[in-house]
Amino acid sequence: MADYITTYSKIHMTPLEPREEQIEILDIAHALSLLSRANGHFPEFYSVAQHCIHCCEEAEARGYSARVCLACLLHDAAEAYMADVTRPVKKHMAFYRQAEENCLAVIYTKYLGSLPDREEEQLIREMDDTLLYHEFYHYMGERLSGEKSPLMGGQIFETVPFDWAQKRYLEKFDFWSGRL
Repeated sequence: MADYITTYSKIHMTPLEPREEQIEILDIAHALSLLSRANGHFPEFYSVAQHCIHCCEEAEARGYSARVCLACLLHDAAEAYMADVTRPVKKHMAFYRQAEENCLAVIYTKYLGSLPDREEEQLIREMDDTLLYHEFYHYMGERLSGEKSPLMGGQIFETVPFDWAQKRYLEKFDFWSGRL
C-alpha cells in the first residue's frame, strides 16, 4: 500500500510527509465540505467547511487581521488529508497530533507565508472554541465549559449542500488571501 492518498484533484499527497506542492486549496475545500462536524453526531449535517467559514466570519466581524481571518479559515485544513479525531480522543494521540500539526504547518506556510505567531494562534483558538461552544449549544442544547462571548458574525447553523460550502470556502479563501 502506498504512503499517499489521492486527492480530489488527483494529487498524490503524503499526509505524514506533506510538501507544499501536494497542497491544493480546492482539495481542502472539497474534502472539508464533505466532512461532518462532531463526528456525525449533530442531528443534521454540518460540515467542517461550514465551521471554518464561520470561524473566519467571526474573526472578520471582530476586526481581526487578514492573516488571522485566513488562518481561521484554514485552521482545520489538515483534516482534509487526515480526517478528524474528536478532542477527547485526540488529546491522547501524541503521534496523530504531531502529524496533524506538521501538515497544518505546511498549509499555513504555503498560504500565509509563515506559521501564525503566538498572538495569532491564540485568536484562532478563541474563534475555534467560540464556534464549537455555539455549535454544540445550537445542535445539542449542550453548554460546553464556560460561557463564550456572543457571536458577532451572524452565523446561521443549518445544513447546506456540500457544493455550496465548497464554493463559499473558496470565495472566502480568495477574498482573504488577496488581502495578505
